Amino acid sequence: MNKFEYASPTTKEQAVAMLGKAWGETEILAGGTDLLSLMKDFVATPQRIVNIKGIKELSSLQILRDGSARIGALVTIDQLLEATRKSHPALSQAAAGIASPQIRNMGTVAGDLCQRPRCWYYRAGFGLLARNDAGQALVPSGDNRYHAILGNKGPALFVNPSSLAPALIALAAKVQIFGPDGAREVEVEKFFVAPQSSADREYALKSNELVTGISIPKSTGLLSATYEVRQREVLDWPLAAASVAIKLDAAKKVTSARIALGHVAPTPWVATEAASTLIGKTISEESAVAAGKLATAGAQPLSHNAYKVQLTQVAVKRALLAAAGISA
Repeated sequence: MNKFEYASPTTKEQAVAMLGKAWGETEILAGGTDLLSLMKDFVATPQRIVNIKGIKELSSLQILRDGSARIGALVTIDQLLEATRKSHPALSQAAAGIASPQIRNMGTVAGDLCQRPRCWYYRAGFGLLARNDAGQALVPSGDNRYHAILGNKGPALFVNPSSLAPALIALAAKVQIFGPDGAREVEVEKFFVAPQSSADREYALKSNELVTGISIPKSTGLLSATYEVRQREVLDWPLAAASVAIKLDAAKKVTSARIALGHVAPTPWVATEAASTLIGKTISEESAVAAGKLATAGAQPLSHNAYKVQLTQVAVKRALLAAAGISA
């Protein structure tokens, strides 16, 4: 690990003033579950670490009776899991999918959203877009079992690693951001971007901005669920995940629906067409299977990951059935 400066601000204004003007100069420390491993492997070599754990306002957590919520950036995964069991099942289930008690205890909401890709080429030092010294892409002809099947027409072929993002997208949540120009807010589905160069980041932040929290709009009457498919129930990232949020009328027909996929694209994937076709229908095995197939329409598997198409369809089907209270 390289030498670095260490700063521990107590306000978000102080923190922003300590951040660098270019990515890589500084890094933000919250739970540290991802950053420290990146630094130990020399994938991240910041000149300064800005520890934001002393900013008390970032630890707030408020969930109101109408389902609206304000979740501070430093709220831990464990705290989120317990607080949202009844109000936002999709979010609680996504948090529970992070199987390591140690990571749930230390890891934070903002850290989950801002963690770097788990792509083994990136982690081995081949850069965000996985190129060799000659500039050739390593993923298409390499070991791409866990890479993207959707949104992979550009140079980014990794999958977004966030466990919470699909559920937050399904719940129409927004990310609160603070920087030198003040506060701003962006929808979670627009927070993530597919980088076009190795110098880019995977989210719509500037290098001198920080995530301060998440807001969820009122969700009275909203039914939600998350379903993940993974190789092992122990600490492991999912192979595919789906989070859904639906509303039903008195006749049990869908009046609104949102479906978001995880671990299948460089950004969390919003399955708009699949969700729209559910409107006016009842949730059943048949309609859930059809939505799963539409959610993966246009998938372009790589040489070793076509299996993820079927897993994604299963995740969508089971998430919809779970949200509607139907046993799979």
